[in-house]
Amino acid sequence: MKYAVRPGYRYPTGATCTPEGVNFSIFSRHATWVELLLFDSVHSPRPFQVIPLDPEVNRTFYLWHLFVEGLPAGTAYGWRMDGPGDASHTGLRFDPGKLLLDPAARAVHDGLWDRARACQPRDNVETAMRALVVEDDYDWEGDRPVFISAREAVIYELHVGGFTRHPSAGVAHPGTFRGLMEKIPYLQSLGITHVELMPVMAFDEQDVPAATAALGLRNYWGYSTHSFYSPHPRYCVTPEQGTHLDEFRDLVKALHRAGIGVILDVVFNHTAEGNEHGPVINFKGIDNAVFYHLDPQDRSRYRDYTGVGNTVNCNHPLVANFILNCLEFWVRECHVDGFRFDLASAMARGENGEPMWDPPLLWSIELSDPLAFTGLIAEAWDAAGLYQVGSFPGYRWMEWNGRYRDVVRRCLRGDPGLIGELATRLCGSEDLYRWQNRLPTNSVNFVTCHDGFTLVDLFSYAHKHNEANGEQNRDGANDNYSCNCGVEGETDDPKILALRRRLAKNAVGLLLLSQGVPMLRGGDEVLGSQRGNNNAYCQDNELAWFDWRLVERNGDMLRFVRQMIALRKRHPALQRGRFLTGAPVPGRDLPDIRWHGEGLEPPDWHDPQARRLAFTLAAQAPEEADLHVVIELGDEPHERPLPEIPGRRWCLAVDTARESPGDIMPPERQQPFVSDRLRVQPRSLVVLEAWPG
Repeated sequence: MKYAVRPGYRYPTGATCTPEGVNFSIFSRHATWVELLLFDSVHSPRPFQVIPLDPEVNRTFYLWHLFVEGLPAGTAYGWRMDGPGDASHTGLRFDPGKLLLDPAARAVHDGLWDRARACQPRDNVETAMRALVVEDDYDWEGDRPVFISAREAVIYELHVGGFTRHPSAGVAHPGTFRGLMEKIPYLQSLGITHVELMPVMAFDEQDVPAATAALGLRNYWGYSTHSFYSPHPRYCVTPEQGTHLDEFRDLVKALHRAGIGVILDVVFNHTAEGNEHGPVINFKGIDNAVFYHLDPQDRSRYRDYTGVGNTVNCNHPLVANFILNCLEFWVRECHVDGFRFDLASAMARGENGEPMWDPPLLWSIELSDPLAFTGLIAEAWDAAGLYQVGSFPGYRWMEWNGRYRDVVRRCLRGDPGLIGELATRLCGSEDLYRWQNRLPTNSVNFVTCHDGFTLVDLFSYAHKHNEANGEQNRDGANDNYSCNCGVEGETDDPKILALRRRLAKNAVGLLLLSQGVPMLRGGDEVLGSQRGNNNAYCQDNELAWFDWRLVERNGDMLRFVRQMIALRKRHPALQRGRFLTGAPVPGRDLPDIRWHGEGLEPPDWHDPQARRLAFTLAAQAPEEADLHVVIELGDEPHERPLPEIPGRRWCLAVDTARESPGDIMPPERQQPFVSDRLRVQPRSLVVLEAWPG
């Protein structure tokens, strides 16, 4: 069947269903020839209709458009374009043989995709990805984005596919949005407030080095986006039907009903198209010179500030508008509660590649009305040396605090002389944020994340072991600030295993006792291991998946994490919106914080051998307990006095040197401390609570 066409209209871009048919609109400033290809299904190798566009009829400014009468939802489609050549001078890479994805497609399918063929200068219609025409009539049933203040937030980073792909997950649809929905009760039981989903926008699973692909591995993490409006097809149960958005929305709605917010890890700094040797998927063949940073001496080559071949030209007005509209779409149409921006400092670079003090895109995101109540988290560095932790442009942006991660790791492995910086990080990194009138909640604190060692591996391996990735252990970070507690890797030595567990609990404890926003890596609460692989980006297998058998096997660690989150939640003093000052708390003759060294006296902040620190934190609410925290980073036990607080008695809440369940006790199980002195074991964390009344 051939469908009739008419000129259509330029806005909105993408494929828009109406009762009369479908309007198509796509941007290209420099194209001189454009045609639309229609396919019966995503599996059809050749189109059933090819529609050429007349620039005199189907072009308005830089938008090409047409209306196809009576075309049903579910139709697959793609574009072809041609235009000026000589990429070294123009920076344009038009190739009329390439089928191009619509950048605004709401659903894409990659069942026929062949990345290698898309890298070659020849027709790839039979092996290209297809977009799908979809209707948008989703019933939200009254759902709205949730509002949980940053002070209250506890973020849990997880991988949608890996969270339920392990056979032990026991879900009906492993590795999908629906599979994750079945695990919402588990997330609720942890006490976390937000999930941070690793990339769920459609990405190229074939985007891995040749040596890695030769091992049968593929891109697992998803930091290789090509379609920014479409959920990833493999995370859907029926992607061939174009149900991507509905399945993702079902997940969001279910999480919101459970009181959990949704943060998306988004990748706007680069795309899956790679460098000059990479494939043509969409942006390269539509307007390469607009969308990417190009080498001014040879515009056929790409500037690479991201380490993966290309860098998106984020502060070009048209690109900035594309990104802003995309973010607003995910909030408006999918009820997303926040975004974490991968390598966000690349988005602070101007069109010449130099860092900008006031990048238009980042300020547009911060000042956008539709994003006014949306969390914004920056990974405030890029792969070309731009490091902006503490100086990321804007005020509302939160930042992954890499300096927090590094000093906590170094302290826990036993490095001396760091108690001053540790205290600063525990208090919300005032040195990084106050100078811009920012707050403790601008700091997202973490010890581990998807990128690097897992928590148990951090204390099991002194060196990375990435041989399974096929890159001869060259990939991944070399400086991990890790330790192996005496044996590299697996061991059955009970003393080493106990120490590793204790250090893992210390890490979680410090994280949840810190001012700022804590983030946990999914799987660390059950001591999931990647056997020393600190860059499991290509390990879509049991090495990186969440092993649900560990929920019982390491139930003591899971209990500890749950109880530590509960402890944080019952203490407003750990969720402050302003920096600690040492001034008296209103209504009490007690400073908001007091620091202690060997005894109750202030620490010697400049002692190069110091590995011992304690502090007393005053309650902020009438029903709240005061806190006394002792951090022993050394290898010797010691006794220390407890501070006196009139009218209150100390109760032991946490001692990571004790066996479970004595390692952490909820208030109803606590007993008043009978002595005014406390014996602290090596490499341990102790927390006492003094309740009113």
